[in-house]
Amino acid sequence: MTQAPLANKGNYLHIYDFRVQAGHEAEFVRLFEEFDYSDGNPMHKSSAQVKDGVLCRDVEDPQRFFLIAEWSDIEEHAKIRKILANEIKPEFIKYIEGGKFIPKYVEVVSSTPDEILQKAAR
Repeated sequence: MTQAPLANKGNYLHIYDFRVQAGHEAEFVRLFEEFDYSDGNPMHKSSAQVKDGVLCRDVEDPQRFFLIAEWSDIEEHAKIRKILANEIKPEFIKYIEGGKFIPKYVEVVSSTPDEILQKAAR
């Protein structure tokens, strides 16, 4: 099986690091998936989204979650995020402690070149 880097050099990741209210973790995930997989999610309509996001849960703290995705343009992501926050207001947000759902943006400055990955797969 050929390996692939998690993200490509020159692109950006958004990393949301947040906590969900105790006792509402399963409902949060259900509502997140309901919105995320719907036609109403404008993130999935942007050509700047390189790889779809993944929602991750801390194995030591079940209230702590991370949402990570790869984008080619963080300004585009920020523009769409404001629409989500100010206009669409997805229901899952009500379970986030403090109600803040703001990412940290990071630039991918190194990712394994394809020829190295191909060589490792042999």
